[in-house]
Amino acid sequence: MEKAKIMEFTFKVLSVVGVWPPDSWTSSFKRAMYNVYSAFITLMIFTLLIPQLLDIILNVKTTEDFADIFYMLLAVAMSCFKMTNLLINRKNIKMLKNILSERPFIPVEADEMEIRRKYDKSIHQKTFWYTVLAEVTLMWTALASFLTDFRSGNLTFREWTPYNYSETMFCVIYVRQLISTSMGAMVNIACDSMICGFILHVCCQFEILECRLKKVALDQKNLRMGDCVHQHDCIFKFAFMINEHFKPIITIQFIVSMLVVCSNLYQLAKVTLNAESLTLMLYTTSMLTQILIYCWFGNEVKIKSVQLAANIFEIEWLKLDRSSKKDLLIIMNRSLVPIEFSSAYIITMNVDSFVSLLKTSYSAYTLLKQMEME
Repeated sequence: MEKAKIMEFTFKVLSVVGVWPPDSWTSSFKRAMYNVYSAFITLMIFTLLIPQLLDIILNVKTTEDFADIFYMLLAVAMSCFKMTNLLINRKNIKMLKNILSERPFIPVEADEMEIRRKYDKSIHQKTFWYTVLAEVTLMWTALASFLTDFRSGNLTFREWTPYNYSETMFCVIYVRQLISTSMGAMVNIACDSMICGFILHVCCQFEILECRLKKVALDQKNLRMGDCVHQHDCIFKFAFMINEHFKPIITIQFIVSMLVVCSNLYQLAKVTLNAESLTLMLYTTSMLTQILIYCWFGNEVKIKSVQLAANIFEIEWLKLDRSSKKDLLIIMNRSLVPIEFSSAYIITMNVDSFVSLLKTSYSAYTLLKQMEME
């Protein structure tokens, strides 16, 4: 399988946001132009973050003003952090992608290739629908803002401006905010889809390993149990590398998601059903989806890694020789400790963590409401 076919759609999204130069752009001129494009994307996102941060420092005086800008500031800060992290990790991303194109991970026979195709199709679909959700939220925000804020002479998002802008300058700032927000949303889509894609490929490798174990049990001469032990060890190392390279993103995402959900609940409790409340609901849904995909796929890897030991009993292991049975025991003993992706070695990425995040967000919201009533 060609390297470019691995998570093809996801890497196209990465190319759009300025993180991954297209493989066909091999000339120095094209690479230099792409670096300029990457710098432009990064600059546009930061031009939304810095004025919002200054607005909180210099202008915000009330709780309502703070809540009005805080949720968006967190999202923009997360986009800036992800963009910077992805640019720094370009070599590591390439390394992880190349690992999936080399032995023992590369599928060899037709049934293994079908497993890889199944997972790549799943990653493609999930990236597509995640993109749709984010873009629908973004388009509704832009439409609602145009029908309300723009006509009233207000910007979509609060920010600090050190001058009294004219009508022309207002339009420029208004459009710049929408462009920066769109780019920030695409960075989130690209980053989340790529990390979750790599996590799903860990699940893919467990299925390929189970397939090869069955072939060894059927005494196929081109496979040895020792190769399966090596592949199992490589899967654990690959998962560890994913967690190490992207752990900062996962950690910050957990914190930001909790704060944003809490902030949005606080705001939703204050508004009636209108365009603003619908925007907040769509944004909250997108934020919850953002952290859910990490937890869901992390949970899938944990289940796959633990189930391997049970699935081994379904193969014809009684026909194996003593050496192969010992190798099989090594795999089973290693499977007793599941693969778990974590943030800052504290919170593991699973469904229970997602539920805990919701409970913590709601508890913080309840505390804010009580403080407001006192």
